[in-house]
Amino acid sequence: MTAGAARHRYLVALGSNMRHPAFGSPRAVVDAALIELDRQFGVRAVSCVVQSAPLGPSRRRYANAAAVLATGLAPQDMLAALQAIERAFGRRRRGQRWGARVLDIDLILWSGGALAAQGLQIPHPAFRERRFVLEPAAAIAPCWRDPTTGLSLRQLHARLTRPRPLPR
Repeated sequence: MTAGAARHRYLVALGSNMRHPAFGSPRAVVDAALIELDRQFGVRAVSCVVQSAPLGPSRRRYANAAAVLATGLAPQDMLAALQAIERAFGRRRRGQRWGARVLDIDLILWSGGALAAQGLQIPHPAFRERRFVLEPAAAIAPCWRDPTTGLSLRQLHARLTRPRPLPR
């Protein structure tokens, strides 16, 4: 798709905590996924890869990043395209929630604001509480506003990471 055909911008979060037989470490999986995203959509901005502790039952640390993509795809079509990339990398959506995975790509925000449709909610319902999403996202799109709260990614990240007093 050419840059002129891009009508929408999407902020996506990527994560991996499993080795891939062709790409190697989780960090290399994220790097390979970013190359594929650029090939298919055009990456406008990309964060550094950060390490994070796992959520849920998985014991393996994650490699996480964020990217801003530009495309003419509508949100439902974009979700389907991202899930196809996950499958191509070996992701299988079955079994334990929050288990180890080769690749996870989540739609966090899009230039169209808020959206709730079949199997898709934008903004992502949990992104405001996840440092591993907000840290890389705020680094590349600090002024992008959450349509639900009106706060920028920089503000959301600051709220999540600010020091809090110890309980008495």
